[in-house]
Amino acid sequence: MTVRDWLQSRTPVPPTAMMARVVEALGSRGDKDASDAHIVCLAAAAVLLERLLAEDALGRDSAIDLLAADALVTYAFESAAVDTEMLDDRAATAMARLGALTDR
Repeated sequence: MTVRDWLQSRTPVPPTAMMARVVEALGSRGDKDASDAHIVCLAAAAVLLERLLAEDALGRDSAIDLLAADALVTYAFESAAVDTEMLDDRAATAMARLGALTDR
């Protein structure tokens, strides 16, 4: 199962436009194995947020992108939570990666 397949199996199903934007943000990363969803989703969210910050595009016009980034982070944590022994480390990594975006 790919990350894309895994995302499309999640419930509740998000609105069609939201899922389309999430899948678009994943790009070719969506073809990776679902066991890496926590890594892949976080990476896609970080890239999306980095672009929005670089373009100073954080207003209403970017709402779908901001919501997609939020959804990707949520999916990353949903996937990471499967392995409870690694959850603390993965959460710390995620916070550090996303937090570093504001330092640029």
